[in-house]
Amino acid sequence: MTPTLVRNLRDADSSALAEAGTRARDWAEIQERMLAPLYEAVYDRLEVGAATRMLSLGCGSGLAMLVAAARGAQVTGVDSDRERLALARERLLPNEGTEGAEGAPAHRARLHDTGLPPAAGADGAPYDLITVFEPIGCAAGDTEGLVPALRAAVPLAVRGATVVLTGWGPPERCATAPVLRVAARLTESARPPRPGGWRPTLRDDLEDVAARAGLKPDGSGRVSCPFGYADPDSAVRGLLSTGLFDAAVRATDRSQVEKEVAEALHPYLRPDGTVWMPNVFRYLICTT
Repeated sequence: MTPTLVRNLRDADSSALAEAGTRARDWAEIQERMLAPLYEAVYDRLEVGAATRMLSLGCGSGLAMLVAAARGAQVTGVDSDRERLALARERLLPNEGTEGAEGAPAHRARLHDTGLPPAAGADGAPYDLITVFEPIGCAAGDTEGLVPALRAAVPLAVRGATVVLTGWGPPERCATAPVLRVAARLTESARPPRPGGWRPTLRDDLEDVAARAGLKPDGSGRVSCPFGYADPDSAVRGLLSTGLFDAAVRATDRSQVEKEVAEALHPYLRPDGTVWMPNVFRYLICTT
């Protein structure tokens, strides 16, 4: 019985690892690019370039870092999701110490999977820009770990450094909101209801985080980030990779969530089979 038990546990571990890897790939190859207009708008407004030393909290699979590095910025990323971080490493540091992907110099990028980097920039100089490009304000408790992370990161930056927080726009401006309500309904249907489900974005979510982290708001903006997918299957995979449906999956099962998300996508299915959902995202610029 013991060998069988050990084998089954190993099979379960392998399955979980494979699922985590698939989900990270879905994020990197399908979903992450939907936020590219947000990255570009922020970088344009802040004039990110060769003089910029950026720390990216929750850097994911690294697309925002890659865009900044292409502008000449020195970038450092931190993320607890090791599968996503491995993909970021492939993009930014495919061969340690040599030229990075798509022209991003490897020596101008650093990645960390636990805590914060031991020093500021790669050259030891403090950061002047801290970014949080993982949108907040769409899931209960999604800022709990962010505030302490910001408080820990601020001492690594210069006095008066810029901090950028991002979040979903008003639900009435986001076509994806009705699809995300599937997560809320399935989560609330569990007995007892599961924590961490989707919730509507509140007007002052970003300002609340800034206040709790001791940051001073200094401007904001809104950016159109439409979600476009080649087909409903890609849309389901991309949306589930965000983590916003995790509580719903725990409350029911993945196949049920996939089925109901696919049904909720019908209003956004175009005659050519693609899926198109206009959305608006918001960013808040703060100073330390």
